[in-house]
Amino acid sequence: MRHNASGYMLIVFVILLTVYGQISIKWRINHLPALPLNSYQSFVRSMYLLVDPIILSGLMAALLAAIAWMSVLRKFDFGFAYPFMSLTFPAAIYVSSWLLGEVVSLQRTVGILLIMIGTVVAARG
Repeated sequence: MRHNASGYMLIVFVILLTVYGQISIKWRINHLPALPLNSYQSFVRSMYLLVDPIILSGLMAALLAAIAWMSVLRKFDFGFAYPFMSLTFPAAIYVSSWLLGEVVSLQRTVGILLIMIGTVVAARG
């Protein structure tokens, strides 16, 4: 398949939407009380979460990412495009470190570097 700039832009768009969705949901969950242990109350609170604007925006980002991913698959072979999705891991981890104050250890950084090297190898082969 022929690779073009618009296809790569779609891949970046999918990664950005995926990271936004995950980070926004995590940020909002951090700012809400824990779910109650009672099954009924937990169910009611879970339903409330589904209509929370920030969580809803994260879910919508995931839906848009899935739609954009379908366009990516029309432009690229699956074996070429899919390894790029592994870039969501380092992106999400470093964004969570920046925005949520989560700690990124040396061991995690080495793992992320290995993921990125693997992505390059898989995309070339």
